Parts: sequence; C-alpha cells; structure tokens
Amino acid sequence: MMFTNSDEAVINKKLPKELLLRIFSFLDVVTLCRCAQVSRSWNVLALDGSNWQRIDLFDFQRDIEGRVVENISKRCGGFLRKLSLRGCLGVGDSALRTFSQNCRNIELLSLNGCTKITDSTCNSLSKFCPKLKHLDLASCTSITNLSLKALSEGCPLLEQLNISWCDQVTKDGIQALVRSCPGLKGLFLKGCTQLEDEALKHIGAHCPELVTLNLQTCSQITDEGLITICRGCHRLQSLCVSGCANITDAILHALGQNCPRLRLKLTPTHFTLLNNNKKNCHELEKMDLEECVQITDGTLIQLSIYCPCLQVLSLSHCELITDDGIRHLGSGPCAHDRLEVIELDNCPLITDASLEHLKNCHSLDRIELYDCQQITRAGIKRLRTHLPNIKVHAYFAPVTPPPSVGGSRQRFCRCCVLL
Repeated sequence: MMFTNSDEAVINKKLPKELLLRIFSFLDVVTLCRCAQVSRSWNVLALDGSNWQRIDLFDFQRDIEGRVVENISKRCGGFLRKLSLRGCLGVGDSALRTFSQNCRNIELLSLNGCTKITDSTCNSLSKFCPKLKHLDLASCTSITNLSLKALSEGCPLLEQLNISWCDQVTKDGIQALVRSCPGLKGLFLKGCTQLEDEALKHIGAHCPELVTLNLQTCSQITDEGLITICRGCHRLQSLCVSGCANITDAILHALGQNCPRLRLKLTPTHFTLLNNNKKNCHELEKMDLEECVQITDGTLIQLSIYCPCLQVLSLSHCELITDDGIRHLGSGPCAHDRLEVIELDNCPLITDASLEHLKNCHSLDRIELYDCQQITRAGIKRLRTHLPNIKVHAYFAPVTPPPSVGGSRQRFCRCCVLL
C-alpha cells in the first residue's frame, strides 16, 4: 500500500487524534477502509477497533469468506457489539468459532441465510459470548435442538431469537431455551413445522416479557396451544399465525381478552376478530387480510370506527370490497394522519371513486392497485394532485394479455417495504 505525505496535513496538526478517532467512529465500513488508505496515521486511526463496533456485511456477501470474518474478529476484539453476516454463504463454523473467541462482547449477531452454519456455531457462541442478546439463525436449516440447548446454557441474556425455517427444531429445544432465557421478547419460528401445542405451552409458561411471536406456517398448532400464549404473555404486541389452518375464532376472542397491547394481527383467515373484540383493538397498527375472500365493506366500517391507529392495511384479492367501504375508511380517524399503506390489488369492484375517498389521507405513502380493472390513469393522476409524493403501483394489462402475464409478475417494487 502506498501512502501519501498527508501525515503532515493541516487536519492532522490541528485536530488531536482523539477527536479524529471520534469522527471516524461515525463512518461506515467502506468509508473507513478508504480513510485507511490516505496516510499512515489515518490507517492506524481508521482501523482502530473502537471504530468497528457495528458491522453490516450484507452488501459484500458474495465476497465474504471465513478468513474475512476471522480477520475482522482479530481487528475488533472486544469492541465489536453488532455484526450482520446475512446472506454470507461462504462463512462456516470454523470462522465463527474464531469470531466467538475474539469478540466476547457481541450483543447482536445475524447469520440469516448462512447455510453452512451447524450446531457447532451455537456451541461456540454459548461458550464464549454470554452477552448475546439478539441472534438471527433464519434459514440455517442444519440447526437442531442441540443449538437451543447450548444457547440456553451460555446466553441467558437472549432477548430475540430467529430460527425461522429451522425445521428440525421441536418442543424439546423450545423448552430448554425458554426455561433459561426468561427475558425473551421476540421469537420467530416461521416454518418450524414440527412445533406443536406443547411447545407453545412452554413459551406461555416461561416468557412473560414476550412482545413478538411469529408462528407462520406452523401448521400443527391449534387453539389449545395459543390460549396458553394468551394467558402467559400479556405483553404480546405482534402475533403471526398465517398458514395455521387449525386456528379458529375462539383464539381471537382469547387474544382480545388477554393481550390488550396486541397491535399486529396477521390472521388472514380469521377476520372476525374485529367484530368480536372491537374495544380491544384500538391500538391495531397493521392488518393483513389478503385473500380473505369473504371480507366485505362491513369490515372496513369496523376498521374505520374502532382502529384509529391503523397504518398499514392489505385488502389484496378481497373481491367483495367496494368504493363504499373505502369511503368509510377514508373518513375514519386513522385516515387523516395515520394510514400509510393500503393494498387494493385484485379488487375488481374498486373504481376511481375510491381514490377520491383517499385523497385526504395525508400520510398515505403507498397504494397498490395491480389488476384493478376499473382504476384509470386519469384517476391516479387526480390522486397525485392531492398527494404528490405517494407511490402508486398499478398495472394496466393489454386488452388481451398473453398467458404469462400475471402469474410471474413481481408484485412489489424494490423500493417497497413489504408488509
């Protein structure tokens, strides 16, 4: 590496090294690396471990191999608090063992999609990283109950754990975890298809601080297991049971009675929640009713009256919704300064009149109108005169669309934040 003579530059003479080090602490990884090439003195300052407390390598995932993680761990040592290796397919157990030994103060670690990871990594974290609070192991499909047992023994401060799609995990692993980690606030179990009601009973009994629980596609759970969650997790704010076909309206009543802080309900097949628990849904912020084909304007009337905090609403493929339902929603208490996203794609009865009803929703940031055949470009243009910054995602099919149109079309633009 060739350095310039800028070691004698004015900035180095005028500013003490302590102040330069403080300035460098605000820079991202790429900028720090560039600064390290300016001069010898800046190289020392930029690569100082104190500047590397938070590292996200997602943008470089194709280039990250085990040796990179090992080098980073040696450079950062005990300074490192947060590291994201999301999507870094080249990182395995060996590198993470070295990392665990060197970075014993790590608090947040994302290994989402690191498919080489096995139970060995969790053993290393358990042995060397007692301060770990947030761990993301989503899609690390080699993870088993042994990982959860190891974490329960060495990481008692764990607050958030994501083991979505780790489909080897069973109730035994969940039992070991929750008994030793009473401070769990977020548990993401999406796609853990072996979990049954027994696992939920352990969560309900040992996780009084739980705020977020994702059980999407955990198809074996029933009302019986979820009722124990309701009775033991009164702080619950976010619950996802999409794809849990055995859940009935009974659990929705239990949620309304026992979880007054619940703000997010993703229960696409159980929309009668609002009708059963009107008084207990006043903090609801997000509602996903996609493909609830029996939803009518009556539900939108209930939303407009009883959900003043509603920010995000998905009504995609709710084919019975009409302009009248949108009219009530647009005049409700959430409309003026709360509602940010509304998804109406594949609602065939919606017309330009609905856009007129939404023009006073000043916080509306995005609207989905794919395949709404009665929506026109002129209607969208009129909406934009009132809401010039709104993102409108619409699709106007040709008169006779080819067979491939629709099924393979990407629903969301990259700029979207998915619901």
